[in-house]
This record gives sequence, structure tokens and C-alpha cells, in this order.
Amino acid sequence: MRTEDSLGDTSPAPLDVPVVPGGTDADPGGDVEGPVARSQWQMFRRRFFRHRLALFGLITLVLLFVLCFGAKYIAPYDKNQQDLLIGPTSPSGDHWFGTDQLGRDTLTEMLYAGQISLKIGLAVAFLSTVVGTLIGSMAGYFGRFTEQALMRLTDLFLVVPGIAILAIAIRRFGQSDLIIILVLAGLAWMYVARVVRGQVLSVKEKEFVEAARAAGASSVRVIARHILPNCIGPILVNATLGIAAAIVAESTLSFLGFGVNPPATSWGNMLADASGSTDSNTHLLYFPGLAILLTVLSVNFLGDGLRDAFDPQAKH
Repeated sequence: MRTEDSLGDTSPAPLDVPVVPGGTDADPGGDVEGPVARSQWQMFRRRFFRHRLALFGLITLVLLFVLCFGAKYIAPYDKNQQDLLIGPTSPSGDHWFGTDQLGRDTLTEMLYAGQISLKIGLAVAFLSTVVGTLIGSMAGYFGRFTEQALMRLTDLFLVVPGIAILAIAIRRFGQSDLIIILVLAGLAWMYVARVVRGQVLSVKEKEFVEAARAAGASSVRVIARHILPNCIGPILVNATLGIAAAIVAESTLSFLGFGVNPPATSWGNMLADASGSTDSNTHLLYFPGLAILLTVLSVNFLGDGLRDAFDPQAKH
């Protein structure tokens, strides 16, 4: 018969306890949610910073914001400085982008005009995203009559002739920045609402949502704390694309004569003012047009990069 010495240590072997990264000896589990969130953020950053066009778009937008909103310190001339004796001139050493019909420096005017265009784009994207997210999340979560009513309202706004409504509203209520922002946002939330509704329909059937409901969480808490955070990717992508759409819409309105009131100006106003320029002053069309084009392309590149970064199936 074998002795205890011959058998060695007869105490039961310790159980293999899975150690979560970030845990300690006293607490093997550690903080579960923190490392997972950081891991997801690292994956997002890795995907995004490998997207070269998205980086180009981000850097370009940051540069545009710094130049335009820092125009008070960067612009070569005062905002309202003009010289009627000079008139429109071609680009030169004194005026890099030339001057307009009133003898104003085009570069200075573009920087201050960019403040209006970018402000309108950001405000419209923010408001339309908030409204669209609220309507889309309620339609997707509650379903039935609520979904039918909200989606039919969305479809109604989708078939409204946007430019005509914008022109009528601005003619009726005025051409202030606030009116333009409210009207543009009122005609842009539908696209966000449809995207959010589809995402909510998919997420609300997940196990963690069912667990939150079973724990007694209210509908508002379930939507705000459990569903919308898992829809943040498509929401951000549509928000960035909304900036580009708003800038183009404002430029179109300004070109048609329904933009911001002078002396305030935007890139669209500059295009409208220069539309009758002669062949010798085509720079008055080129520079604001290129500013709009560069901004819209940069926003679209940024949106593509965010979409790919949030997409777990993206291959880079």
C-alpha cells in the first residue's frame, strides 16, 4: 500500500480561474468594463488612423476651422476694409486671392465667410441628428402605432420639395442665420431617423437589452443607456455627412439670393456676387468654389473613415 510520501501532495489541485486583463491577485476579475471599452477604442483608433483619406479630411477640416475662426488674427486686412478705387483685381503680392468689385481683399472675405458656412453646417448637423435620433429611436423601440405614425411623418417630410420650402420659409421669416439653420435642420432629420430606426430594431432584440428590461429599467433608460450607445457609429457618420449637405444647401440658397443678409457673407454669397464676373475676374468664382469643394470632400472622407472604423467587418 502506497504511503502519503509516495503519492506526493494529495491536496486537490487549484481550480483554473480565468484572469481578466486588469485584475489583481485579490480580485481576479478586476474591472471588466474598463479594459473592454479601452480595447474597442483602440480598435477604432487603429482602423481610423489607417484610413489615409479620413486623416486628410480631419487635418483639412481642423485647418479650415483654425483659419476661419481665427480670422481676426490671421486675415491680412480688416473685415470691412474696402477701396472702391482699386475695384476687382487679380491675385498679387498684396492681395493673394485678389480683390472683389468693392476693393475688398478676397482672402480676408473668404476667411470670415467661412465662419458663417461652417457654423451653419455644424448647427444644422447637430440639430438634425438630435431630432432624427429621438424620432428614430422611439419608432424603432416602441413599434406598432408609434412606429407607423413617426415613419409616415418622416416619409411626408422626405417628399417635400426642399428648395421651395426653404425659399418660402426664408422669405416669410427672414434671412437670419438662425432661420436658415432651423429650416435646414427641419428638412434634414429624416435621413438620420430612418438609419437610427433600423439600428434600434436590430439592437433591441439583444440579450443585454432584454436583461435591462427584466431588471425593471424604464424605456428611457434602456434607450439612452443600452441601445443608443450601440448605435453611435451610424449616428456619427450621418452627422458628419450632414455637415457637408448643410454647407451645400446653404451655398445653393445664397446663390439663389435666399442666403444670409449682407453685410454678413458666406461662401455661397461670394459665389452669387461673383456670378456676373468677367473673364478677367474668374478668381472670384474659383476661390470660394474651391473652399466649398474642399470642405465637402474632407467631410465625406471623414465620414467614410468613421464608417470603416466603426464597422467590425472592415478590412484594412
